[in-house]
Amino acid sequence: MLQRIAVRAACGRQLFSASGRGSSATSTGGHIANLANPRAAFQRRTLIRSADSGGRSREEYDTLNVAKMARQRREYDRTWLIFLATGSLVGIIATGYTGWRIKELMEQNPKKLDATGTPQAGEVGARKVVVHDKDGREIVPTGNKTITEFPRTVDLPLKLVAGTPSSAIPSSDPAAVIVVPPTDGSDGPGTEYTLVGLGTRTVSFLRFEVYVVGFYVATADIAALQNRLIKRVNPIATALVSGEKTELRSSLVDANESQAIWDALLEEGIPERSLFRIVPVRDTDFPHLRDGFMRAIKAQSTRILANEPEGTAKANFGESMHEFRHIFNRGKAKKGRELLIIRGADGALSVVFDDGRSFGRELLGSVGDERVSRSLWLNYLGGASVASEAARQSIADGLVEFVERPVGTVAAQVV
Repeated sequence: MLQRIAVRAACGRQLFSASGRGSSATSTGGHIANLANPRAAFQRRTLIRSADSGGRSREEYDTLNVAKMARQRREYDRTWLIFLATGSLVGIIATGYTGWRIKELMEQNPKKLDATGTPQAGEVGARKVVVHDKDGREIVPTGNKTITEFPRTVDLPLKLVAGTPSSAIPSSDPAAVIVVPPTDGSDGPGTEYTLVGLGTRTVSFLRFEVYVVGFYVATADIAALQNRLIKRVNPIATALVSGEKTELRSSLVDANESQAIWDALLEEGIPERSLFRIVPVRDTDFPHLRDGFMRAIKAQSTRILANEPEGTAKANFGESMHEFRHIFNRGKAKKGRELLIIRGADGALSVVFDDGRSFGRELLGSVGDERVSRSLWLNYLGGASVASEAARQSIADGLVEFVERPVGTVAAQVV
């Protein structure tokens, strides 16, 4: 019995040592296989322990440079702070520059802060904005990028105006005209004209800009024009109130009523003296301007001549048109140069041009037929199709400003 137990114990020890040697061999072979195939080592798993997955060992963590990592973190934070500060600075500079540009644009084209440039509900029309230039002269912004401003008043020597009435001579009737001191020793006394309204003439559906035009009335003649317009709306009034001003403005921009109003006024010689100031926005020539004026005169004169008897009057009108055409047989009219078309007291038309040379304004010629100037004036003031709708709207606004004041006070205010 005892012998059998001893044999079993010896056999067990042999098996244990054999299994240990086999296990060591297996382990050694497995490590060799793992070295040959690292992916197999990564994928091996046991219930108690996973195989090495390529993570850092404890020794690696023990050798980490904490100071270096802290320094890198500080550098990262500093870089991020610089980036944020730069963005904030750029934003402040951009905001300041935008505000500065807006201020400059508002100074170039000043407007009331509560005005939108177009009439609001209950508002009769936009008012002219009058500012002063660096020399203290009163100017009116045009809204045009090329010709940015027009003078509020124009002073013309009497020698440049055809058909100057005797009442305009200061020595005979000082109250009939505002006398302007001569600009040099040879100009003599002159007449002051006040701007009523202005606008830009455009052509074709592309709205190419041709020139800026302004309508001026002799300051001394404003009272007569003011009185006639007021009496047309309210015969017993000396100034118009809001509803009456709206009625008058609607008539002045209506296709049919505006033509009837201005046709009657001009035929009666009201205003007695007026002019259109034309300044090209691009280089052009006199024949080009002449052709446009001729077409406008012919369009209006057809209706005017239809009411006159056949015979000498119509024949004389043809001669007047030939005279008008001859005035414009000239060369270039450069950008920014001033062309004045003046209607005198008897309806005679004068053309004055300033080519920018030392001579200043020069009289190019005149036409005595009143129908020529009346036809040309109607081309801007009345009818279904005018040369510049913007100018007609602005002129209507300017006339409304006149009639809201008592008769005779506008000229005194200008002076």
